[in-house]
Amino acid sequence: MAGRRLSAEEDALWRRVMATVRPIKPVAPATVAPLVPVPPVAIAPRPARPLTPRPLPEKRKASPGVTLDGSWDRKLATGTVAPDSSIDLHGHTLDTAYRLLDSALDAAIRRGDRVLLLITGRPPRPESERPHARGRIRAAVGDWLAASRHADRIAAVRGAHPRHGGAGALYIVLRRDRSAPKN
Repeated sequence: MAGRRLSAEEDALWRRVMATVRPIKPVAPATVAPLVPVPPVAIAPRPARPLTPRPLPEKRKASPGVTLDGSWDRKLATGTVAPDSSIDLHGHTLDTAYRLLDSALDAAIRRGDRVLLLITGRPPRPESERPHARGRIRAAVGDWLAASRHADRIAAVRGAHPRHGGAGALYIVLRRDRSAPKN
């Protein structure tokens, strides 16, 4: 910013104002010099960088459990949502439980179900004696659903309300099929 010289009146006023100011730390008195114009400095322009288009981010597949709004979570937490169908994995081996879960998901999607109740049985208590053979299906369900051929149709997986099995069951919320014609 280029300065200008103060007029005689402005200079006198400035000196009176400066005489009333007391510094926080005492300093040696300084003389106030009028502003001197500063010549403009030429700044060399930056070389232009070549514009390369940024690649568009890949559309990521939503992972199960992150796509519900608050009203869905409230309904599931209070148990006011009635499951459209249920899948009971009690008494199955890991292999047969996986096949049953896959075929039941396939059937539920074809029927247009929104909420499935997956009964896995309660997980073992933390104080239970190790090693325990219980809870292997429950431990594997999360991985099965994430790697399932139906993973893109799963909106969320939540713990079930006590009236639907509590810690021994899960809700699987399926996405609506937006491509299907409306009735």
